[in-house]
Amino acid sequence: MKKLFAEFAGTFILVFLGTGAVVFDGMFAGAISHLGVGLVFGLAVMLIIYAIGDISGAHINPAVSIAFFVTGKSRFSDTWSYIFVQLLGAAAASFVLSLYAPAGSNLGATLPAPGLSVFKAFLMEFVLTFLLMYIVVNVSTGAKEKGITAGIAVGALIAVEAIVAGPLTGASMNPARSLGPAIISGNYQYLWIYIFAPVTGAAAGALASAKGR
Repeated sequence: MKKLFAEFAGTFILVFLGTGAVVFDGMFAGAISHLGVGLVFGLAVMLIIYAIGDISGAHINPAVSIAFFVTGKSRFSDTWSYIFVQLLGAAAASFVLSLYAPAGSNLGATLPAPGLSVFKAFLMEFVLTFLLMYIVVNVSTGAKEKGITAGIAVGALIAVEAIVAGPLTGASMNPARSLGPAIISGNYQYLWIYIFAPVTGAAAGALASAKGR
């Protein structure tokens, strides 16, 4: 139960702060800025890893949980329990944000940039999550010193990817991060991209990292 609450809380924090930055940036004429939004996501992930990493592993992402299951690092029952509470945490965060957002807000939903093809959007999210999972696996194992800096490494990567690819796809890399705003706002357009691309990308990244050992 402690692990499940940690995953719920961690995902709530990520979505509340990350998509909150998106929502409030839009409400207040770019007060946070694109760079700021990217940094919020990265710093939030870093802090969450240090807060709950020793409790639940700080997956806070269904794609990460599924990737660990695919590589034999997580049991089926644990994987789906994690996914359930992650989605619950994301939806709860989006609900709270909806109380402050203007009517009709998509609550920071992830959508491809105008003119970007479905294929290019899918490929970008696949690559982003592949890189994320590859880094996650490699910095969370090995020397103790490497484990201590895992939060910094993963948070930095999240920030960089959000800054670079945010304008293209929203740089989700996380089905829960996309599903939370979609469920509460009712905006399901292109949602399938943000479910299947991160899941397949994370699984590929974990497998590539495992094979390299």
